[in-house]
Order: sequence, then structure tokens, then C-alpha cells
Amino acid sequence: MTDKLEDIEIRLLLEALFSRYHYDFRRYAMASIKRRLQLARDDLGFETYSALQAALLHDPAVLPRLLGYLTVQVSEMFRDPSYFRAIREQVIPHLRTYPSLRVWVAGCSEGEELYSLVILFREEGLEDRTLFYATDISQNALAKAEAGLFSLERLQLFTENHRKSGGKSSLSDYYSAAYGRAVFDKSLREHVVFADHSLVTDAVFAEMHLISCRNVMIYFDRDLQNRAIGLFKDSLARKGFLGLGAKENLRFSEHSGAFIDFSREEKIYQRWAK
Repeated sequence: MTDKLEDIEIRLLLEALFSRYHYDFRRYAMASIKRRLQLARDDLGFETYSALQAALLHDPAVLPRLLGYLTVQVSEMFRDPSYFRAIREQVIPHLRTYPSLRVWVAGCSEGEELYSLVILFREEGLEDRTLFYATDISQNALAKAEAGLFSLERLQLFTENHRKSGGKSSLSDYYSAAYGRAVFDKSLREHVVFADHSLVTDAVFAEMHLISCRNVMIYFDRDLQNRAIGLFKDSLARKGFLGLGAKENLRFSEHSGAFIDFSREEKIYQRWAK
């Protein structure tokens, strides 16, 4: 099969995914999408993308399996510790001035970033006045995030990241170990709302004081990146904060004028203009 024919099949598959289930990957970076779809096609046992499309349209059970390939669920707690240190030392002093707070972890994956922020806010005495929103387009990822289970093999890295981020306690204070897994304390979820939300198709979520969306937009094309940044702009309270991934920025967005660089090194921006 020629590359041109495969590209046609992929475009039709993505159109089918959007029309049938309202998941829109049509404007994601094509090179990344092709790699993931090829892996999905082969692993799921389909000869062609057209065969995968037919199964997707007629068997809803195929959807969560396909989304597992299209959405990246790889992260770690306190990933890039300097980012969390900047949140702790530079952003938190501003957030202390509010009587109540809303924090949105957009593209929360399996919960690593969410639990990192909840723990940080607890250590800084702000958890009780904060409502956290954890969103993702993958129901499987949301279910795992809500369960708060991680393999013990990952805890050494998580613990070191927490220490480097300026942690004021031991990470082991927040979980118990059983059967090779770390179970994070359910009290960390008392102020959390888990919700299905797509940066591609859904509207403004709520008025937020901090939005953390890291290493998600690197998979979007320029138009979709611009849409997501506009969504964040409209979801932030004035002087609210937006944290992006190390390889992401606002430079090319038409919404860049609504933000100022708050921490250029850590890709933290502050909503300024209306």
C-alpha cells in the first residue's frame, strides 16, 4: 500500500472517530498520529486502517483500546522538580491572597501531576481552600487517576523529585504500600473533581487561578495549540497562572498578548489583559 493511500485511510479514520464519538484528533501533528495509529493497527490485529475504522464504527469496545494508543499516559510525580519549586516559591505567595482557589490539571493522564499539586498545596496550607479539577479525554486514564495506584518501582523517582521540588515532608507520608503498589491516601482526593474534557472540542471549564497543562500541546498542530491557549486564557481569572511543558510556549499564539512571562525558565505565564 502506498503512503498516499495510507494517508487517505488515516484521514478517514480520524473523521470517523470524530463523527461517531466526538474525539477530534484531526488537527494533531500527523507524524505523531501516524506512529501511534500504526502501532494500534498492528497490536489490535488489523490489516489496514480501513479495517480498524470499520471496527471502530460498529464496535464501541474498540474506542477505549484505540484511545489508549492515541493519548499519551506517561508522566511522573513532580516531573521537572524546578517547575514545582517555582510553583511553591513564586506562585503560591500570590495564591495565598485568595479566600478560595480553583486549580485545573488539563490532560491529567493517570494522576501524577494532580497528586503532585495536591500534595504541594497541602504542604503550603492551601489544600482546604482549593478545588482541583482533573480532566482528560481518556476514561481509562481518569479511572486510574481516581484510584491513586502506582507501582512501587516508580516511587524512588517520585520521592527524589518531591525532595528536589522543595517538599516539606516525606512523600511516604501520603501513601501506603501493598502488593507491590503504592496506594495514595484517599484524603488527597477530597477536593478533586475528575471530569472528561477535551481541549479540542469542549468549551471553557471554569474560572481558574492556576492551570497546569504540560506536555500535551506538543502533540497538537499550530491551529489546535492556538485553540487550547485561547481556552486557557478564557478559563483563567485575571492574574491567574498557566504552566506549560518544557518544550511548549505561547510565542506563536494569537492569544500571547493576554499573558506575561512570570517564570520564563519554567514556562509559567500570568494572565494579564482582559
